[in-house]
Parts: sequence; C-alpha cells; structure tokens
Amino acid sequence: MVKRIVLPILLGFALMCNLDAQTGRGAHRGEDLTLKIAVMGSGDELYFWWGHIGLIIEDSRTGQSRFYDYGLFSFDNENFFVNFAFGRLMYSCGASQTANNIATYVNTNRDVVLYTLDVPPENREKVREFAEENILPHNRNYLYHHFKDNCSTRIRDILDIATDGQFKERFGDEPGRFTLRQHVRRHTWFSPFLDWVLNFWMGQDIDIPITVWEEMFLPSEVGSRIIDFEYADHYGDSHKLVTAEETVYKAVGRPAVLDAPRRQWPRELAFSLALVCVLGYLFWLQSQYPARGQVLLGICQSLFGLVFGGAGLLLFFMSFFTSHDYTYHNINILFGNPLLLIAFPLGIRYAASPTYDRRLSTEFTLRLLWLLTALGIFLSMLIKLSPRFWQQNLTDQMLMLPVALFLAFEPAGLRRMIRRIFWRWL
Repeated sequence: MVKRIVLPILLGFALMCNLDAQTGRGAHRGEDLTLKIAVMGSGDELYFWWGHIGLIIEDSRTGQSRFYDYGLFSFDNENFFVNFAFGRLMYSCGASQTANNIATYVNTNRDVVLYTLDVPPENREKVREFAEENILPHNRNYLYHHFKDNCSTRIRDILDIATDGQFKERFGDEPGRFTLRQHVRRHTWFSPFLDWVLNFWMGQDIDIPITVWEEMFLPSEVGSRIIDFEYADHYGDSHKLVTAEETVYKAVGRPAVLDAPRRQWPRELAFSLALVCVLGYLFWLQSQYPARGQVLLGICQSLFGLVFGGAGLLLFFMSFFTSHDYTYHNINILFGNPLLLIAFPLGIRYAASPTYDRRLSTEFTLRLLWLLTALGIFLSMLIKLSPRFWQQNLTDQMLMLPVALFLAFEPAGLRRMIRRIFWRWL
C-alpha cells in the first residue's frame, strides 16, 4: 500500500526534476545565469557610426552564451527602402551565439567592451524570460525610431527591469549633458558633408534639453552610466551594478567620438568663403575670357542648385510627408528648399548662352534666386528672436550665406546687368 502511494510521488518528482533540467527551468535558475552588456563602437557604414549594444546571458548549467540583439534589419525586407523613406523602418530582435557576434565586431575593427552585471538571481531570471519573450515571432518586430526606440533604448529598459525600476528612477529626470543634435554631431564631425546635410535635415525639436534617460539612445551613454550606477537590494543594501569591465577589442584607426560637440560653423564659414574666392576668380575669368568663364560659372551654379536644392527637396519631403519626426519644424526650409533646383537648368542655360543679351534674363533670374536665398537666411536668423524658434542651424546658414550673397551681388556683373536692363527699357 505504501509502495503504491510513495512510488508514484517519487516518480513524478523525478520526472519533474528531469524536465526542469531539460528546459532550464529550476527553482534556482537565476543562480546559473550571468548577465552582461556588450557595447560596440562605430563601424564603417553610416548607420553604424553611433555604435551598437546587446545583452549577453551566459548559462553555467547548459554552457550556453546567447547574444540578444535588438538592432536587426535587412535590406532584403519587403519594401525596405520605401518604408525607410517614409519613416516606417522595421527592426527585429533575435538571439544567437555570443562568440560569433563578438568575432564579427572584432573582425570589422569595432570597439567591444563587456560589462558584467551584479543583480539578484530572481532578476536575472526575470531578464532572461523577458528577453526570450521578446524574440518570439509575434514579438520580435518593432517600429524603429532613431532616438526613442532603438537597440540602445531597449537595453536601457532591460536594465531598468534588472534593477526593479531603480535605473529609470535614478536617470529619468536627471538633466542630460547635451541635446540630441549635439550627441549626433559628436559622432559625425569627421565627415564634413554628411555632418552638414544631417544637421540641415534635423529640425528644432531635437534642440531642447533632454534627460540622461533620453541620452541613452546611444550605446556609449548606456555604458558610461552603468559603470558607476548603484542600486539597493530588498534589504536596503547598496550594490554596484557592474562588477567587471572587459575591453575585448579596441578599434585601430577610427575617428574618435568627441567627448563634447565642437563648434562646426567656423569650418563651414571658412569653406564657404573659399568657395566665394573661387567664384570671384571665375567672374574675373569671365570678364577676360568670356566663353570659358561663362561655362565654368554656369556649371558652378548648376551644382549649387543641385546640392542645396536636392537637400531642400528631401527636407520638404521628410518634413511634410513622412514619419521622420526629427525633421519637423525645420526653419531651414526658408532658404534651403526645392526652389533652388531651378538653378540647375538655369546654370546650364547660362553656360550655353551664345551672347550676353541671350544670357541676360538667365543671369537676372539666377541673381534673384540667390537673393531670395540670402533673404531667407536672414529671416531664419531674425525669427529666432521669438521664443517659439530656437533651432541650432548656424552651421547651415554659414555655409550658404556667403555663396548666396556673392552670387546675388557680385559687383562688376551686377553693374553691367543693371546698365543693360536700363538701356533696354529706354
């Protein structure tokens, strides 16, 4: 009788323990887990310039180490480029072997730093369950946002889970060091053109003060904050979140990320003044060798129209027809807009005009176009006297203003044009 009662109980208990071992679910499962945060530096492609981050969970019972990545995307996804253009970029999260991931970052010459976390076993298990839930097919896809929902903010939120909400409580209201624009430009300073055009497209909404919590859209900011962070356990005792920091690899020959953003407008102003000197020489060349100088001036104006007008067209599109909300409320549209694309065909016509009289109307239209551009720049400066406008766009203004003013008011050609128009009217 006793055997009939006891043996089934023991057998059931044994089967349950065996199931726990196979599924990895035991009463003390969290004690077998080690949590690490992997922070990777910038890469070659533009979308890798701001670094990357992932969660590593090592299981001493199974010997597995899994890398949870919240920054997965593929150019082969259906309508990827159309969705990206309209601000509907879908990202995914997934898990793979840690060693393979780390090797990939090392082989592509990117910084790799691992931070080992000290959190209670029950929280380690909670994090593991949360991460496993994230990678399920019906959960893994999410709508990516450059500043509000990306690979880094998702790891930041996991750290908040691991510390029972104390991570956000500590940093949620603490003022950040820089604005979103300044953080972006700390990573783009070494590429003058991309630095300028990205700055040109970003509106004033990213120039407001932010919190440390919001700054952690950058992986490096997460790493710098967790290293000294302390939390309290259930008994009120304080613990350092990070118990070990391991630099797996240090990139060689990459541009450094600036500790603080530089003032970039002097560089843009100097470049613009250099362009003005070139234009001045071309106007002089036109006066001495009309055919040659005329062709070169026409080509230059076409290129200016193509670059500035093209950037303005993309700004107009992103500001009014997409979900790229960081481009909204952008006063650069006052001077960098699709209207400048008119300079492209006009410049070609200017270069191809056989006589001065045939060129006169084209030159008048081009000068008027550049005058409107300069006035738009001055207006964009003036309206910032109002507290409703605060966009940090001096870099954009300083690149375009000297060129626009010179092309509108170059004195020798302007006097000749005015005299010819005056005599025609008479």
